[in-house]
Amino acid sequence: MKITLVKKILADGSPCAKCRDVQRKLEDNDQMRFIDQTLIADSRDAQSPGMQVAKEYGVDRAPFFLVEREGREPEVYTVYFKLVKEVLPASAAA
Repeated sequence: MKITLVKKILADGSPCAKCRDVQRKLEDNDQMRFIDQTLIADSRDAQSPGMQVAKEYGVDRAPFFLVEREGREPEVYTVYFKLVKEVLPASAAA
């Protein structure tokens, strides 16, 4: 399983406040170890890796998580608590 966190940079160059909050929760709960990569969706650059992933999966909210499991379609999680409930405990057990 691979988990990607996509965070947003706003048009003024500042980080998205919700993205900052979610990252803090991940760090405080020792869950960053389950995140395989972090991409930045820079709203000033449509070609930034995070913007490309957001476009590919039709996501217009940040932050979001892309969960890729072998033999399954990738799943998008736009809610941190849903990711924690449905994905992270399974990762811890694996």
